[in-house]
Amino acid sequence: MNGVLAGVLSVAALVVVLGCAVVRPFGWPEAVVAVPAAGVLVLSGAIGWAHVRVEAQRLGPVVGFLAAVLVLAKLCDDEGLFSACGAWMGRAASGRPGRLLAWVFVIASVTTAVLSLDATVVLLTPVVFATAGRLGVRAKPHVYACAHLSNSASLLLPVSNLTNLLAFASAGLSFTRFAVLMALPWLAAIGVEYLAFRRFFASDLRVGATAALGGELPPMPMFTLLVVALTLAGFALASAAGINPAWVAAVGALVLAARALHQRRTTVSGLVAAASPAFLAFVLALGIVVRAVVDHGLAGALGHLIPSGTSLLALLALAALAALLANVINNLPAVLVLLPLTAPHGAGAVLAVLLGVNIGPNLTYAGSLATLLWRRIVHAHDVQVDLGEFTRLGLLTVPAALTAASVALWASLRLIGG
Repeated sequence: MNGVLAGVLSVAALVVVLGCAVVRPFGWPEAVVAVPAAGVLVLSGAIGWAHVRVEAQRLGPVVGFLAAVLVLAKLCDDEGLFSACGAWMGRAASGRPGRLLAWVFVIASVTTAVLSLDATVVLLTPVVFATAGRLGVRAKPHVYACAHLSNSASLLLPVSNLTNLLAFASAGLSFTRFAVLMALPWLAAIGVEYLAFRRFFASDLRVGATAALGGELPPMPMFTLLVVALTLAGFALASAAGINPAWVAAVGALVLAARALHQRRTTVSGLVAAASPAFLAFVLALGIVVRAVVDHGLAGALGHLIPSGTSLLALLALAALAALLANVINNLPAVLVLLPLTAPHGAGAVLAVLLGVNIGPNLTYAGSLATLLWRRIVHAHDVQVDLGEFTRLGLLTVPAALTAASVALWASLRLIGG
């Protein structure tokens, strides 16, 4: 196929795939459009089979890990972990909306870091809705916090976000070193978000609770917590041994799955559904579509914009570029495009890209798939999200959080080394 025609076809395929992921016509899963689009590009010759194999090999372990974590998070929910956290948050809030917001920030940040952003969006958001409803406080600040923290609080660990997993191998860091370098940026981003939320939702947080949570708290599922803790420790040990974290996540999910199957609290079909096969197919197909776009000019165009080195200005520029690209083409394609261009500049450059693609999506609905999914969950609770309000909150939080996290990353690289 002619190079220009192949480039036009690749860009058109990416626009259609992302547009349908945002709109989801007829309620279709994202894969319904993405998989045929990838097939068209392959059959037309816009992307060669050799590049398809390379993308499949690169994304295969990531997709396997994602499936395991989705199952692990769903089983944690079935065990009552999130319900117990919701009851605990409600009791600890003591009827004060501001205190509830603080605990939502703590629980959502930890959930995102350990069980990935999907757990925060899909499992914790409904619990926060229910907790706010039982207390009689306005749900908006707390529910918006779940959306923002599913993105900005996913900086800490390689397993916190699909974008992190994609970047993990490119950065050339161990699991522990990745976490150490990203700890300060993680705290900086969360801190800025919290201060911004207190200011933006000041009127909502002044409205006191109309009810109090009484009675006994539901028991915390200790076995589940133990499995999650051991799985998290296993990630660090596996990284040191050169073992892909997908295997550790699979073991954790299998332990909880075997227990749930034995107690007849789930089924094999339920576990398969929890892994979201359609979404996994979408991730693979999207990777192929993005690779076609990269091969036909996007990489060359962006290559001139990539700064070299890890000076503070270079890190700020990389984070800003990644954030802008995430809001234009979504954060998953953005990281797929930017990683090959930034990896030669070292781990610091790769981590700066992660700041942009993880914090930047809080600016618009289309910035990340997690935000799109959060919007559907909010609508299911008969709450309308105002685009103007969402954007104003993003303008208040994203530039400040991105700057603070970039400075923190620069400081970590200087203190610890890349």
